[in-house]
Amino acid sequence: MSAATKSILFVTGTRADFGKLEPLAIAARDAGFAVSFFVTGMHMLARYGLTKIEVQRLPGVIVHEYLNQREGDPQDIILAKTVTGFSDFVREQTPDLVVIHGDRVEALACALVCATNYIRSAHIEGGEVSGTIDEIYRHCNSKLASHHFVSSEDAARRVKALGEDGAAIHVIGSPELDFHAGDSGVTLDDVKSRYAIPFDNFGICTFHPVTSEAETMGQQARDLFGALDASGRNFVVIAPNNDPGSAGIFAAIDTLPADRFRVLPSMRFAHFSELMKHAACMVGNSSAGVREAPFLGLPSLDIGTRQTDRAKAPSVHFADAVDADKIAAFLKNEWGARQSRSDAFGEGAAADRFVAILQSEAFWQSSLQKRFRDGG
Repeated sequence: MSAATKSILFVTGTRADFGKLEPLAIAARDAGFAVSFFVTGMHMLARYGLTKIEVQRLPGVIVHEYLNQREGDPQDIILAKTVTGFSDFVREQTPDLVVIHGDRVEALACALVCATNYIRSAHIEGGEVSGTIDEIYRHCNSKLASHHFVSSEDAARRVKALGEDGAAIHVIGSPELDFHAGDSGVTLDDVKSRYAIPFDNFGICTFHPVTSEAETMGQQARDLFGALDASGRNFVVIAPNNDPGSAGIFAAIDTLPADRFRVLPSMRFAHFSELMKHAACMVGNSSAGVREAPFLGLPSLDIGTRQTDRAKAPSVHFADAVDADKIAAFLKNEWGARQSRSDAFGEGAAADRFVAILQSEAFWQSSLQKRFRDGG
């Protein structure tokens, strides 16, 4: 088949994974593939900014929406709902390839549907470690997927250790870095105007729940934001995702003084990229702090266990939420101290590499009957 006759379906459940999938989808679209998105998860919830709108803005692709949860649904119920909805969907749409990302429960559901129905699937950014249930989901997705597009040689080694065929593992780097490597297309003034950010000197904070620590997330958030408040610095705070424990984080955020903390449910990726390029630092436990921040030379402070063992760059520092002294020292010593760019997760060329592999006949002819490969 030519690219024009092949359909590629990207699954997105959050603003974060869409930022990673968008460069790949654009490159595939421009190469002649028929590209569509299955949009679900947080994208569909008003509390998190109805970010499905961002997917709808992408020209030349088809968007399918599916509401897979209500506020407060546990992860297993979300998993079950997504399996049911996605199974019905792919039986009607029959995509040639389904592309999932990372470690979210929506990705796990869709990977499971693909595996049980022998639908070709590709997993983006597998083989990484983070020390939480996200890592369990991520490794499950790798075992379920038929192809792997990973961000580093370390990640490739881990996927091989799971028994995956080395011929199906491709190191392309992290796709979101493609966007950060170029001009965002907006100015800092555009960003500040659109999101009513009054600060000229600011840090960024995103603190997500850790599902295995859901009972303590409220206290962790109070400790972290208390330390940020005590610093007297200004922060743009991006709301957490909807994993268990988020209610406690939202409650802590609601107590922050509005004159120094601008709280946003979400941001357009281009605007977020430009914001990072002008921030003084990044604090929290988002993957952006250990992947994108080092690529941009932005000093970051990783809080807690969510990204355990994931970062190696010297610009990334570490503390627990309760470590007020460490947090204060970071904000004093690293604020505005730009570092050299780190290429640990790629150089910003993931989309080109992704499409080159899709254009190979060998990719489409590989068997969907998987075998465990001892020693990779």
